[in-house]
Amino acid sequence: MNILVTGGAGYIGSHTVRLLEKTGGKVVVYDNLVTGHRNAVKSSIFVEGDIFDSTLLADTIRRYDISSVVHFAAYSLVGVSMIKPQDYYHNNVVGTLNLLDVMLANGVNKLVFSSTAAVYGEPETSPITENVLKNPTNVYGRTKLIMENAMADYSRSYGLKYIALRYFNACGADAAGDIGEDHQPETHLIPLILKACLGKTDTLKIFGDDYPTKDGTCVRDYIHVNDLGQAHVLALKALYNGHESDVYNLGNGSGFTVKEIIEAAEAVTGLTAPKEIAPRRAGDPAVLVASSDKIRQDLGWQSEYTDIKNIIDTACHWHKKNPDGFAG
Repeated sequence: MNILVTGGAGYIGSHTVRLLEKTGGKVVVYDNLVTGHRNAVKSSIFVEGDIFDSTLLADTIRRYDISSVVHFAAYSLVGVSMIKPQDYYHNNVVGTLNLLDVMLANGVNKLVFSSTAAVYGEPETSPITENVLKNPTNVYGRTKLIMENAMADYSRSYGLKYIALRYFNACGADAAGDIGEDHQPETHLIPLILKACLGKTDTLKIFGDDYPTKDGTCVRDYIHVNDLGQAHVLALKALYNGHESDVYNLGNGSGFTVKEIIEAAEAVTGLTAPKEIAPRRAGDPAVLVASSDKIRQDLGWQSEYTDIKNIIDTACHWHKKNPDGFAG
């Protein structure tokens, strides 16, 4: 397998690259470093490039004899997507369509696509299965759903074989502690809590405490980033073995409120995070919890990290070892 990983210098991408390297295939990371980090790519071939650069994409595919793509490159901040929808539609939709066109023009028809639980919006049932109504409440989720539909059309008409993985909340870090979560700005809950506990930020904001949940804060399903990465490895192997195009949820199936995650992180660190209640963020659903039965049954995926404190501890190890992230 010669694999092109777009966005492979990002958080989930870099962890998946490390797992893909263990399969024995050639891994080529393609990233424009707008949000990714060059230091997150340790061993793989690295090409600095943008998914809109059709010439460089095609040259890279041909030069390294690429036979499949794992596509992470996208904008992914829910709040920003509601303020700057043009950026999100352009990058996540137009950019991905350009990637698909370059792939097919160069004989590459296998793709693992980074999707999101945000495609569901506010589902009426929980845990969420793949076949429930998709009605995204934010622009980010809408861009991903557009691309899922586009890939289904490309599959029917052009022979594209794809597996889309709908992530719930990725978190944690590799046990080695040399790669982890480092966003600028940081918007994900667990690193924000840890930064507050470790004194790197002044105050942790809790966005909304009036949701219809047991303590008024949002409920999310948290999954370790290496468990996500392993699902990409299994999905890619399935495509090489002739698996038909499909879509899978990825989560642990357990929901935690924001306040519960804060309590768990404070227990792990032995520290208290200064916090304040802030208004809700536009586009945030109240509850998102996954059913991952389908990927377990079809691909044999199992999550290794199921205890939330263990997950938070791996993230804490990264933040303590790298207090300034990759810039340290």
